[in-house]
Amino acid sequence: MASNALTPTQGEVLPAAPAAPAASFGDLGRNPMGALQRVWAQPAVKKSAPLIGLLGLLGSAALAWTLVATPPQKILFSGLSDADKAAASEALSQAKIDSHIDSQTGTLTVSADDYYKARMLLASQNLPKATPGGYAILDQLPMGVSRAVEGERLRQARETELAKSIEEIEGVTDARVHLAMPENTVFVRDNAAPSASVIVRLAGNHTLADAQVRSIINLVASSVPGMKPDAVTIVDGAGTLLTKPGGVGDGLGASDERIDFQRRVEDKYREQLTQLLTPLVGAGNFSAEVQADVNLDETQATREAYGKEGALRAEQGNWTGNQSGPIPAEGIPGTLSNTPPPAAQVKAGQAAAPSGAATPAPGGKVPDSLKQSDQFSRAYELDKEVSVTRAVPGSLKRISVAVVLREPEGGKPRNPQEIAQITDLVRAAVGYDASRNDQVTVISRKFAGASAEEAKAPWYDAGWFPVLARNLTALVIALLVIFVGLKPMLKMFGKKRDQGGANDLGEFAMSRPPVSVEALENAQGYEDKVKLVRDFTRDNPARAALAVKDMIRSDGKAAA
Repeated sequence: MASNALTPTQGEVLPAAPAAPAASFGDLGRNPMGALQRVWAQPAVKKSAPLIGLLGLLGSAALAWTLVATPPQKILFSGLSDADKAAASEALSQAKIDSHIDSQTGTLTVSADDYYKARMLLASQNLPKATPGGYAILDQLPMGVSRAVEGERLRQARETELAKSIEEIEGVTDARVHLAMPENTVFVRDNAAPSASVIVRLAGNHTLADAQVRSIINLVASSVPGMKPDAVTIVDGAGTLLTKPGGVGDGLGASDERIDFQRRVEDKYREQLTQLLTPLVGAGNFSAEVQADVNLDETQATREAYGKEGALRAEQGNWTGNQSGPIPAEGIPGTLSNTPPPAAQVKAGQAAAPSGAATPAPGGKVPDSLKQSDQFSRAYELDKEVSVTRAVPGSLKRISVAVVLREPEGGKPRNPQEIAQITDLVRAAVGYDASRNDQVTVISRKFAGASAEEAKAPWYDAGWFPVLARNLTALVIALLVIFVGLKPMLKMFGKKRDQGGANDLGEFAMSRPPVSVEALENAQGYEDKVKLVRDFTRDNPARAALAVKDMIRSDGKAAA
């Protein structure tokens, strides 16, 4: 009965099995989700879904690993010619060092780990060769050249060496130096002074500080005989003039030195306060600022002082005297003036002086009674005091200190006694002097932001973070490949092994040819027909369903 039902009558054509409608481009534009669902409903797509997922996972893992595992690049050379780029790239490739040439800037970069290895490799092969460096230009100087050519080569060598020295400064990637050195001659009375122009190319958004600019000026001026710092001009890659009018010898340079000196003094006091307060309140629990008014004026004074009374230094003169007559009586008439002089005492070995004559003592002052006239020239030594006072710059005029203490979170605020003690310690640390009107202020408040340690560079800018991120990414990718790709496939293969014969039958059904209607009609035995009907039903489920419907209808009509 089943065979008759499945056997089509003469002239009747069984309908084909309905197939899933194919997604067209119009359906994809109108309803993309529906079109994708219909594509996913295809049996072939469903069967290959695990393989597609595994391939997509492997591709994503490879892309992520390529992005994460790429080491940071570092500029090896910039501004090279095409020949030097080709030679350097070939040398690095032979040494198995990965290099990259930027298509926009033309810079040759390598990984940071291979930077010094690449530099030593290229230096051993004398690369790049386009521009010989420094005094190597003089090695290529042929014999018999003129003095002018020799001078130009020497100037070029100095320019190259100065450019290399400037490139060693942090932030300077490339530098060029131009020296203007007039020739000295005896036929010109006033010779022109040499001058220099420097152009520097900075890395990224880096800028040169004033101290670095002054260093470059002094470096160039000291390398060329007779060049003054005022004759050096520095320009950056953007065309900005970095040197100030007047050079470093004007008042602006002196002001910068004064500011630097004042900053050093303030940093010294600030460091003292940090060492003092850190053990007391902890690091990051205070903020100290110091303003020092420093006397940077250098004064020198000279003073001479003379005394009112002087001392006799030299005396020169003459006098006349030795009167023959007796000395007239002098004095006020009276008893004492009329008394005779006392008797003279003559010692042994000394002649007696004539009576009535007065003899001056040796070396003493001649009495006026023996002089008829005198004439003397006397020189007196006056007191003299010479005082030279020189005040050394750097003395403090006034100092102001402000300290803010962090109040403990959830604790009691600091009492005035504790703040007074800390104030006394701060005064002792900075050398407080009330005569200079010094000021020290200490207060305790809650900090609005994070502490000083927390305000440092973020954790993701640390050097260990890229290495850790790279290793964690590799671990996550490996786990995804194992648990998302390999584990489902292993489970699927395990189920197929558990099914055993069912899988074998399925494979046999896929390998055998489809059962046709002619095969059903030509079947000989009952078992063969049953087997063929089973296979036909498995291959053509829609046609089998139609045959069952026809059987039900025919049975209903026969029963009626």
